[in-house]
Amino acid sequence: MGNYMNVISLCLFVTTLLFSAVSCAPNHGLRRIGLKKIKLDPNNRLAARIGSKDDSFRASIRKFHLQNNFGVTEETDIVGLKNYLDAQYYGEIAIGTSPQKFTVIFDTGSSNLWVPSSKCTFSLACYFHAKYRSSRSSTYRRNGTAAAIQYGTGAISGFFSYDNVRLGDIVVKNQEFIEATREPGLVFLAAKFDGILGLGFQEISVGKAVPVWYNMIEQGLIKEPVFSFWLNRKPEEEEGGEIVFGGVDPAHYKGNHTYVPVTRKGYWQFDMGDVLIGGKPTGYCAGGCAAIADSGTSLLAGPTAVITMINHAIGAAGVMSQECKTVVAEYGQTILNLLLAEAQPKKICSQIGLCTFDGTRGVDMGIESVVDENAKKSSGGLHDAACSACEMAVVWVQNQLSQNQTQDQILNYVNQLCDKVPSPMGESSVGCGDISSLPIVSFTIGGRTFDLRPEEYILKVGEGPVAQCISGFTAIDIAPPLGPLWILGDVFMGPYHTVFDFGNQRVGFADAA
Repeated sequence: MGNYMNVISLCLFVTTLLFSAVSCAPNHGLRRIGLKKIKLDPNNRLAARIGSKDDSFRASIRKFHLQNNFGVTEETDIVGLKNYLDAQYYGEIAIGTSPQKFTVIFDTGSSNLWVPSSKCTFSLACYFHAKYRSSRSSTYRRNGTAAAIQYGTGAISGFFSYDNVRLGDIVVKNQEFIEATREPGLVFLAAKFDGILGLGFQEISVGKAVPVWYNMIEQGLIKEPVFSFWLNRKPEEEEGGEIVFGGVDPAHYKGNHTYVPVTRKGYWQFDMGDVLIGGKPTGYCAGGCAAIADSGTSLLAGPTAVITMINHAIGAAGVMSQECKTVVAEYGQTILNLLLAEAQPKKICSQIGLCTFDGTRGVDMGIESVVDENAKKSSGGLHDAACSACEMAVVWVQNQLSQNQTQDQILNYVNQLCDKVPSPMGESSVGCGDISSLPIVSFTIGGRTFDLRPEEYILKVGEGPVAQCISGFTAIDIAPPLGPLWILGDVFMGPYHTVFDFGNQRVGFADAA
């Protein structure tokens, strides 16, 4: 979930919560903050998708020269996390003097801190969450500037205030944050967290507020400008994970990290190579794709064309797209012939009159805009739907041509994929008995292939005969020049320990221990 490009953060919300304590005490000279862990409720699996991103850009932070690895020292703060159904990872912070406690999502896909305000009286969700009361804090300072953050499923609004913020043993002084006075009821009513603490760049901060992380650095509260995530994907264990501010904990990863440079500041965006299904390249990102590491997103989101191919390979349920069927029936052979004639793939759909552009649809818009566009398509944008179906068909035909399939096999495969198209940002189910036989899905980053095994990308809900299994892959289409964009959420960050290196402007991944 985060604000999408304003970035998206997808969060699976549930209705049962494991009320385990958050440890903030020093441990072997370290200061820790924990993440909570909870089981998924099949009755409320996808109650909301969180994402906040503002297009405003601002000055970048100062650079620090760092080594490849950052050790845990006495100047390192570790925040323990709780895991809610392998879908929400959240930890505890405190605001004000005397401290008022809140649970928050630590979201690398957004940059603002917000919590519900005592002045939130018209939103039902506020009644079920802790609320900040400025009158009870001696370090509160008034700001009053109005603020609003748009998410894929609604918006929160309120006003800015200043106060001290405690994370573990760190106290960030005079931090600007949003007191939320309105929240989308259905979205946050079921949430097991109170607010969101953004760990993205200031470029996407609403109101150009200085993020908490920047103030940690500026106030000299940590030695190194780096933080790292370990997410525990073992639902039977109470400890949900950890965030280490100022370093990494060697106990949480194996081998070395593979680092890639940040290519666009705002989100933690980097270049990604091709996606493989069962060891076979899809070809979609052979020329490179953009990706972001987003701790506020539960699933792994990617372009519909590739997510559909993954759905087909893992037997995930989809919806039959009539537009897709129609395009394949009328233009499938033409698309195949043009590709065999070595026509430029990006221009094929405009050549046959289904698109009105040459592979450059869209402008530099945020994720929320993309969501809005998807909604328009689903509500009757027939030409756009045909164009999207054509673009997907081109990708699918290309993939099958690279595998030397016959023309009949190719057209039959494309027709099958028309029955597996996922709804935008929706969830897809798979048979729980088939998990062991499903293929590995792999992502190429920094020259390394990162595998996701079926037990890592399938979320299991419940036990025994009532168990349901959900694909960890969801569809989201970001138009050029921003996209295609992949959002590597908790499904990816669970198996792979992730380092966010502000000093060297890079992201690193290593096998989680």
